[in-house]
Amino acid sequence: MDILEGFKRSRAWRSLFVLGLILALEVWCRPVRANPFPPLIPSLKVADEITFCGERVPLEIQDVRERFEKEMLLSLWDRPQVILWLKRSRRYLPIIEDILRRGGVPHDLKYIPVAESALRPHAGSRKGAIGFWQFREDPGRRYGLTINGRIDQRRNIFSSTRAAVRCLKDLHEIFRSWALAAAAYNMGKDGLLSEIMEQGTRNYYRLYLPLETQRYLFRIISVKLILENPESYGFQLTHKDYYPPLSFDRVEFECFEETPIALVANAAKTHFKMIKDLNPEIRGYYLAPGKHVILVPRGGSKGFQPRYKKRLREFLEAGRDKIYIVREGDNLSAIAEQFDIPITSLILWNKLDPRKPIHPGDKLVIYPSGASGGESR
Repeated sequence: MDILEGFKRSRAWRSLFVLGLILALEVWCRPVRANPFPPLIPSLKVADEITFCGERVPLEIQDVRERFEKEMLLSLWDRPQVILWLKRSRRYLPIIEDILRRGGVPHDLKYIPVAESALRPHAGSRKGAIGFWQFREDPGRRYGLTINGRIDQRRNIFSSTRAAVRCLKDLHEIFRSWALAAAAYNMGKDGLLSEIMEQGTRNYYRLYLPLETQRYLFRIISVKLILENPESYGFQLTHKDYYPPLSFDRVEFECFEETPIALVANAAKTHFKMIKDLNPEIRGYYLAPGKHVILVPRGGSKGFQPRYKKRLREFLEAGRDKIYIVREGDNLSAIAEQFDIPITSLILWNKLDPRKPIHPGDKLVIYPSGASGGESR
């Protein structure tokens, strides 16, 4: 106690006290800035009538209003996510809108992929749903999507949206309601038909459904309201804040054998990542034999064909010249060290399973530096 009393009487104590007082006064006297975000309660006071695909949402029913308000509050609370919705919207929604228009379905359906995936091509769920529209494998294939170890068109904005249009049109044909079509899209056609039969109503707002499906339509509606009028909810984005629309050319070419994506990127005067970003449906590092149509950066199609043929010829010649026959006692690490290449490259070039051993007599392709299709410019 004597030490503490002595410190309180010291000059250091008085200096700390004065400094703390100055800081407190500075904070206290600082002008209060207006909250840039509107209060949440007024944000719930929407127009008297809300519609989804032209169908009225009965907000006068207390349960319906509560479910709507819950999803609005949760969406508005996650402001970083909403900002990303908005920033991505000009990149993808024009493409989706055009496909919906051509398919003859309501434009409100464009908000489904925002609610499903936040407009992310590689979004995935615990149930195995993938891509913009969150198709699972069986429904995706049923609606014409290629899904295998090489190509997964659920990640392609064009293919997946066309598949979603066909799926939603089929569901609307069955249920004669876009609200029920959306519910069936979420929980499955058979499950919804069973609930309708058991409960004796075809009114989405009166059905007791799985909790996720009870929330589903209201989440889509909250996305719609926010994206149609972001300023009224405090999202003040300028034109430069939005991500630019996709800009690309299409090129068609043929692979006579498995061909590195890096080679195609080189022919398009770009890099591997750009090809993968523009074509998220392509899995792995190689294109399978056959015809391909892919997106390349704007301008990349000019002169593509002669560049592609030249690079492909060089690649094939390099492969023929570099065949290594596995010998007794060899392993992947030793071979990679012998040729001064990463072991991962050796595995990729030869489609090897690193968990399985190699055997004497196996043939391995080993490319010299740059011959596997990487950038040479």
